[in-house]
Amino acid sequence: MTDTPEIAQCKKTARKAAETARSSAHAALKDIAALSLARNGLDFAGSLPGRTVSAFIPFGDEIDTRPLLAKLASEGFTTCVPVVLKPATPLEFRAWVPGEETVPGRWNIPVPPETADVVVPDVLLVPLLAFDRLGYRLGYGGGFFDRTIEGLRAMKPIIAIGVAYSVQRVDEMVRGEHDQKLDWILTEKGPMKVEQGS
Repeated sequence: MTDTPEIAQCKKTARKAAETARSSAHAALKDIAALSLARNGLDFAGSLPGRTVSAFIPFGDEIDTRPLLAKLASEGFTTCVPVVLKPATPLEFRAWVPGEETVPGRWNIPVPPETADVVVPDVLLVPLLAFDRLGYRLGYGGGFFDRTIEGLRAMKPIIAIGVAYSVQRVDEMVRGEHDQKLDWILTEKGPMKVEQGS
């Protein structure tokens, strides 16, 4: 699951611009955005394929999904977060509710401890640096979510929702053959169903 050198270089350049846009939005909107995500919930996605939802504990200037995750937990969903085990492997998902213990994971990203239950999500709230109208995302370069989404889709129906600030949208995303398309995008302005197309 490796991009060609040309695509890899284009993504590297795109990440710099995306990081700047996200950082500015985070500084201005972080509190409002977190509450907006929670108000939206997941009703916009219609009938969900199951009751286990993965989100991410924000790191750096990622949008904060914790209020949304807390709301879902209060509604009876099983909530979890992704954990990187080692390079070039799918993510593991550990059960977690906001307020519970975390420990430093890879790159010092907070994760639930190893004693937490391992679960398999039906709905994934996915972090990103940029996205386009077709639902393609620019990630951080490790391929963890693409690899994981591809594997889960081979197992069962899932819904993958990119979560970002609205300014992270770009006209067209550079992408490689292994990049996985999202089903929805959720920003502080609300949900967006991605357009059909390749």
